[in-house]
Amino acid sequence: MNFTIVDLVLLGIFIVVTSFFLYRKRKNLKREGLLLLYKTNIGIKIINKIGDKYKRLLKVLGFVSVILGFVLMILVLFFIGKVVWIYLFQKEVVQMIKIPPIMPLIPYLPQIFKLNFLPPFYFIYWIVIIAVIAISHEFSHGIFASTKKVKIKKTGFGFFPFFLPVFLAAFVELDEKQMEKKKIFSQMTVLSAGTFANTICAIVFFGVLVLFFSLAFAPSGVVFDTYGYSGVNLSSISSVNGISIDNPSYENMIRIMDEEGFNEIKAENMNYILTKKDFEQQKDNSVLMLYNDAPAIRNNISSIIVKINNIEIKSREILGEELMKYSPEEKVIITTLEDDAFRDYEITLGASPENQNVAYLGIGFVNKQDSGVIGSIINVFSSFKKEGVYYAQKFEAAEFIYNLLWWLVLISFSVALVNMLPVGIFDGGRFFYLTMLAITKNPKISKKIFSIVTYLFLAILAVVMFFWAKSFFK
Repeated sequence: MNFTIVDLVLLGIFIVVTSFFLYRKRKNLKREGLLLLYKTNIGIKIINKIGDKYKRLLKVLGFVSVILGFVLMILVLFFIGKVVWIYLFQKEVVQMIKIPPIMPLIPYLPQIFKLNFLPPFYFIYWIVIIAVIAISHEFSHGIFASTKKVKIKKTGFGFFPFFLPVFLAAFVELDEKQMEKKKIFSQMTVLSAGTFANTICAIVFFGVLVLFFSLAFAPSGVVFDTYGYSGVNLSSISSVNGISIDNPSYENMIRIMDEEGFNEIKAENMNYILTKKDFEQQKDNSVLMLYNDAPAIRNNISSIIVKINNIEIKSREILGEELMKYSPEEKVIITTLEDDAFRDYEITLGASPENQNVAYLGIGFVNKQDSGVIGSIINVFSSFKKEGVYYAQKFEAAEFIYNLLWWLVLISFSVALVNMLPVGIFDGGRFFYLTMLAITKNPKISKKIFSIVTYLFLAILAVVMFFWAKSFFK
């Protein structure tokens, strides 16, 4: 909360300074659409110098850039398809996330929409990331344009003038007439250069993120996701809360369950516990997932275990080895971390459902390995962390810096993807048109195909927005 106040103060100072700057430089401002563009010559000499000095290398990278452009265009279309599927057929997910499908990334977005699965996003993050991504993106366009002998007329920054004068983007203004006279592949090289730069940024910052994490964080506990549970046939249940049931069914059991707290269930001489809410969610199942009657759930142990009898627990393997030292009915002191404070639980260990001679705490771990293209990307981004391990920061600002790097990687990759959408306002729009032109050799047909794709995308967007709004009405 203290940093949030500081961050909001920085936001206020930024708005005042930017407003003063725009007022002083108002003669250099030009309105284009919704943006105010501040045009300068800053960086043009550097861009041309790099373009001339590394011409051979940039020629090779140009081929890589174009290939990457096609890959990202296919990938973003796949992601759009996944998003459409979610908004059309997974209403519960849309209701849970709540954020609309079209939403610019603004400071405090995760906090506003309570997206707890994302790190906080501050103004200071936003301005740093926008500067890094926008400048690298546009300078890359300029450098590749320089190698193709396309004149750079101006550089500058764009501002959104309404309500708050906020810096949104950098730009490199090219000579469009020269650009259009170049070969199709040369144009595609220049157009895909920004996306290429964003992808390189994502890769570089991911490397920095992994290195920083290894230096700034240390394994300090085990995070468990659930309590131990077993699959139990509904027909095998003999009693609920001590009341015998001759004919176990959903209707018979739900009537005698307590609204609050756990209900004790017995089946095949084994004891289980379950809340009424969890039972209601399984009303159509013949096999129920029931929590094992175990010490962890009985004592409501939190999700981070840091010590057992003062022995530090830094991995799931160490946790298992330490529990094996004890027998059922032995008492241990389990130290947990809850709300940044340590708490001790005196626990009498139970017996494992599989082996009554083995000590049992009763915690579980959910397999978080995702499948598919999106899942594979998520797995790569989290591969440097051991599953189920809690990492503590070694110094106070470590988490703040880590989150900044995390957002840099995510947004760099996201911008690279979105920028290759085959829609007019993005580089991918012109890139797609040139692809069609190379295939058809006919400008009219190419423009027609491009127009159809653009309107199709807008129609899909309208449908998704409709289903997003509809999801809030049962």
